[in-house]
Amino acid sequence: MASGNSREITTTQQGIHDKLDELVVKYQKSENKRPISDHTQTAFDEVSAWLDGFKGDVILDSCCGVGESTANIANAYPEARVIGIDKSALRVDKHMHYSTQSQNYRVIRADVNDFWRLVRAANWNVVKHFLLYPNPYPKKTQVQKRWHASAAMVDLMAITPNIEVRSNWLIYVMEFAQAAKHYGVVSDLAEVTGEKHMTPFERKYRESGQPCWQLMCSSDEE
Repeated sequence: MASGNSREITTTQQGIHDKLDELVVKYQKSENKRPISDHTQTAFDEVSAWLDGFKGDVILDSCCGVGESTANIANAYPEARVIGIDKSALRVDKHMHYSTQSQNYRVIRADVNDFWRLVRAANWNVVKHFLLYPNPYPKKTQVQKRWHASAAMVDLMAITPNIEVRSNWLIYVMEFAQAAKHYGVVSDLAEVTGEKHMTPFERKYRESGQPCWQLMCSSDEE
């Protein structure tokens, strides 16, 4: 018997949003001039100091919540430097309950939209980017709040094409795959299987009997 109690996503949107391609192209042709928030600039500067000119592999875990996934990723990639980012100070402060002995990662509070712009400008050697269970904003009218249909997609795709997206809403990952095609990125979609869970959300969804989906993106030149 399923032990989770999470509600399934409800929406009137039945497939990929009919404005998605139009939005992706619009943002590709525009320039994001929104000022960088002070707290994100400070967080970026602190992480840059921690990296201290590190030339190896950097992995981002955006929207990391309490950072359980960040710790898991750091254990899986011990030679890399892993950075978990979340906008909520409350969630980041809870990371102490999920932390490990690994010294190769940090969990920070920052606005990912601003942080991605700073990473892009700094040209970090990001080899992998995890987007695990972002807020899907499932109402049809909320489409531009989804990363792949927003101005943030330009910076996101410029950082690295090697992106793993997970969601319990199939339409979200289908939309991401379609948006990524505009950047020369190909994707493989599959259901999440196995007993190990990457995040508390994934654990809760799957224990509630909900399928979770994994999208693996990479450059079509690879």
